[in-house]
Amino acid sequence: MSNNHLFTRSEETLERALRTIPLGTQTFSKSKTQLPYGVSPFYAARAEGGHLWDVDGSRYVDFINALCAVTLGYKDPDVDGAVRAQMDEGVIFSLPHAIEIEVAEMICDMVPCAEMVRFGKNGSDATSGAVRLARAYTGRDRIAACGYHGWQDWFIGTTGRNLGVPKAVSDLTHTFIYNDLASLDAIFRQWPGEVAGVIMEPMNVVEPGPGFLEGVKDLCHKHGAVFILDEIITGFRYARGGAQEVFGVTPDLATYGKGLANGYPLAAIAGRAEIMQRMGDVFFSFTMGGETLSLAAAKATLDKLNREPVVETIHQRGMDVKEGVAQLIDKHQLGNIFSISGRPCWTILTIADTALYTSWEIRTLLLQEMFARRILTLGSHNMSYAHTDEDVQALLSVYDEVLAVIAESVEQETLKRNLRCETLVPLFKVR
Repeated sequence: MSNNHLFTRSEETLERALRTIPLGTQTFSKSKTQLPYGVSPFYAARAEGGHLWDVDGSRYVDFINALCAVTLGYKDPDVDGAVRAQMDEGVIFSLPHAIEIEVAEMICDMVPCAEMVRFGKNGSDATSGAVRLARAYTGRDRIAACGYHGWQDWFIGTTGRNLGVPKAVSDLTHTFIYNDLASLDAIFRQWPGEVAGVIMEPMNVVEPGPGFLEGVKDLCHKHGAVFILDEIITGFRYARGGAQEVFGVTPDLATYGKGLANGYPLAAIAGRAEIMQRMGDVFFSFTMGGETLSLAAAKATLDKLNREPVVETIHQRGMDVKEGVAQLIDKHQLGNIFSISGRPCWTILTIADTALYTSWEIRTLLLQEMFARRILTLGSHNMSYAHTDEDVQALLSVYDEVLAVIAESVEQETLKRNLRCETLVPLFKVR
């Protein structure tokens, strides 16, 4: 499909942005590093329900959903109505507002581990606050981590994006392998009595093996460490009580963000009162921490989760996507290249190298062809309550076409010729 002038305004906007904004935007995963130039929309104009319009006026069915931040759908009327009502009362004050208490009480009612709650603005606030709290509670310094936990020094220093992080800080965080208890046990044995806490995503691509999460919790408590589940993505999506409800494992602390307020900036740490009480001494404080519009959005979001079949609907439509994509992979005999995994609310298309082509070359062609057909994806499917059956069928219909293109390109060895852009470069793998 031709892409002539489909993205003219996007590319002009990017050129303008790069004069004043490094990378052209605030979020790495939305930047030009993740989208192939010449075949991609770079800037949004508006969004509603399950759809997004770019600055060139094209409408997409959106399966990125603001990186899992939008659970109910864009411009959800209940959430936005609650925000407008709160705006009439005020956004931020010289004293706390009672809505802080109301949202904290709702989280405590919904989340198994939650006895007390503190709020931040970004997921990194919550995960870093939980780590600082674990260190304060135990009097220890070392942290064991598995998964992605944000931009702060203590975690990002363990990744390839560690520029500017003091080695003394990154040396205190030790990564272990998901579904491999021995890799965590080795950390405890190497630094006995020094590990303050273990922080991990309960799941991203792969389901936890039998007894794995329970084993992590047992190791933590055996060695006197705090067990922290990073539920920034899984919270209020896997179930009303998050992954800890689904998998039946209650952590000491849990962190939340993303869909907590359907896209408004809010994050939270929740957990056992005995540990959370230390927040009175730990410095975790934000001028905007009690900003009321995001709290009003969270209150409306959580109320809708309790009132309507949000989780169930997302699960069912996500299952339709997962099963439909798997069938199309089989239909086009591409099982050696593609597989789909993850929970139905957030499934991920895994791409393997072939003898002739890297996974990044294949990924670039995939995105080029999906964008040309007005599907917005980064190779995963973040479902929202606003996605309709028609949106799912549109996605599967496009996959049928695009996988046919990829199969033919691989078979005829024409994949590189079929690219109308430079191949994406693997710069930073968060998981």
